[in-house]
Amino acid sequence: MTACPGTSALPRGSRKPRNQEFQETIVTAEPNPAATAPILAAAGESAYAAATSSYNLAVEIRPLFAATATTVADVQAILREARAQNLSVRVHATGHAAGSALPYGADDVLIRVRLEGGVAVDPEARTAVIPAGTPWGEVLAASAPHGLVPLHGSSPTVGAVGYLLRTGLSFYGRRYGLASNSVTSITLVTADGAVVTVNHDHDRELFDALRGGGGGFGVVVSVTVSLFAIDSVFTGAAFWPAAEAPFLLQAWEEWAETAPPEASTAFRVMNLPPLPGIPPALTAGPVVCIDGAVLDGEGRSGAEIAADLLEPLRRRVAPILDTWHPGVPTDVPATHMDPPDPAPFVGDHQMLKPLGAAGRQALLSIAGTAAGAHLTIVELRQLGGALAVADPRGGIVNSLSGAYGSLSIGILAGPDALEGVEAGLAALRAVLEPWDTGLTAPSFVDRFDGPQRSFDASVAEQVEAVRRRVDPQGVFGRDASYAVPAGSRR
Repeated sequence: MTACPGTSALPRGSRKPRNQEFQETIVTAEPNPAATAPILAAAGESAYAAATSSYNLAVEIRPLFAATATTVADVQAILREARAQNLSVRVHATGHAAGSALPYGADDVLIRVRLEGGVAVDPEARTAVIPAGTPWGEVLAASAPHGLVPLHGSSPTVGAVGYLLRTGLSFYGRRYGLASNSVTSITLVTADGAVVTVNHDHDRELFDALRGGGGGFGVVVSVTVSLFAIDSVFTGAAFWPAAEAPFLLQAWEEWAETAPPEASTAFRVMNLPPLPGIPPALTAGPVVCIDGAVLDGEGRSGAEIAADLLEPLRRRVAPILDTWHPGVPTDVPATHMDPPDPAPFVGDHQMLKPLGAAGRQALLSIAGTAAGAHLTIVELRQLGGALAVADPRGGIVNSLSGAYGSLSIGILAGPDALEGVEAGLAALRAVLEPWDTGLTAPSFVDRFDGPQRSFDASVAEQVEAVRRRVDPQGVFGRDASYAVPAGSRR
């Protein structure tokens, strides 16, 4: 069997019988019936509001019941009650990717995970154990004092575990690969309440399926990740008037074709609203932003590598604002300027081939124009480097084959904004169709009804077989982000 580019088949070889192998991964005793169940809150209760809160305010999260789990025993108790009432179980943490979840139904119980205990860093092993619900800002704060860094996301408020299960695109990714490839073990509670730890040596099929397979396997309560020795980074963002977009996009794409893997950048056209923390100069009209993070390379500093891109642009026209600077890893999460507070938004994603002159013209026919006036951000994230290299120790999605990950977002600033945002997203998708690879990066998918395809149908069936094995009653069936059973949605 051959997997499509950017994927790997579940590993085969000499194995124990599946049921025996699965049972040997159970690391705790049978579920404790005496555990005190958290109250399953209903709509109108404060606990329900807390559990269903989301970073994306445009997504209606209205399950029958909801509860916040802060311990493994909480998770087990909620699952026990859900089974007793024959209810489906859904899981979320911060809600940054809430738009990619199937709509909530009248027989759903939502578990909001915010496991206590804090991040445990082992400086000698260069690993960190991350409880579910922990945002990346807390992980980085724990690891950075040791000179160690995880492959974190661009926002400090994104939940680390959900990001990792959806493969994760880090600003260090072109050097070190997909963030999910850095996961060394995962602990989850399965539908029957058993606590299971899987890794490269124990139930590799489930371990791989968890990393990029779309969820629906259980409640992940912690992950262990490798950390990387990084003590300095050249990072920041530069902004120019949107009138310079044709020159800037061409220069950026031409540089990106041969850029070293130490450099990870993004090209963005932005219509920023006047919000606290955003400089007024950036909200007067559309702007172009080039941001990212650059590590030191062979014989060259990160600043020297970044200068190959930035200096010609600066000579052409002075940026409105330029924050690129020699910094430390804790500076990087602020580089992308992701809003810290929840907001209502709708997004779309495509993984693109190299654009060339025609593709650049197509993108700029929408981004930064009247046709895309309702789109707050149109982003091209630079791929390639280690992101394009299949990792034999990675999960079901262990590399990405596109040149760019596009992510377009429109903030719903008023009751009538949705129509304009949807029209802008549809127009942009249509003009970029010739450059669409047909695949998607799981961590960039932002809507359940949009195209999703990160692996082919044969791999999808293997993933679904793992779901059936660990959850034969389908308790988590509606929690899978991808179509069941096909694994692709067009």
